[in-house]
Amino acid sequence: MFGCLVAGRLVQTDAQQVASDKFVFTLPEYEKVNHVVVFMLGTVPFPVGMGGAVYFSFPDPAVGPVWQLLGFITNEKPSAIFRISGLKAGEGGAHPFGMMAVPQAPSVAQVGVSIESLELLSQQTPVSNSAVSTLDSFTQFTQKMLESLYNFTSSFALSQSQMTPNPTEMYVPASSILKWYENFQRRMMQNPNFWKT
Repeated sequence: MFGCLVAGRLVQTDAQQVASDKFVFTLPEYEKVNHVVVFMLGTVPFPVGMGGAVYFSFPDPAVGPVWQLLGFITNEKPSAIFRISGLKAGEGGAHPFGMMAVPQAPSVAQVGVSIESLELLSQQTPVSNSAVSTLDSFTQFTQKMLESLYNFTSSFALSQSQMTPNPTEMYVPASSILKWYENFQRRMMQNPNFWKT
């Protein structure tokens, strides 16, 4: 139902269901993470009139998990980018995870999604330092992701004279990756929401 992308390095789609309407992702080494992206997988929509409140929890052995509201996702807004690097432990508030026994190891934070009514979601105030990234930030994120893919694939580039025949290996010309990169970039500039159709 949900996915979580941690700073471009780890995609999780196996949230632990801790109640009928609550799901939790674990974030190992959260200290090294600046942003998380929470998204719907597209397989199961929220029920009509419902959405998902997104929470973040620091591990705190002294007081237990402290949950902070980051924002929300809905069928109409199925993904959001949240900045977690500016959050501070111990600054949580009311949350729907209550006294649930959600296992949490030291140096492992958690992202929780609680299915709630859209009316309730509209009345909640996320912590100020987690502001959901704007479209410009999303565009920047996409740009960096495209550059990273191109740079990564280019690092394996060989000229034809350097290649050794291997019938079990497929090769993709670097020019096709570059063409895809340029086309995607152009489409993002024309309409940042083109990928939704």
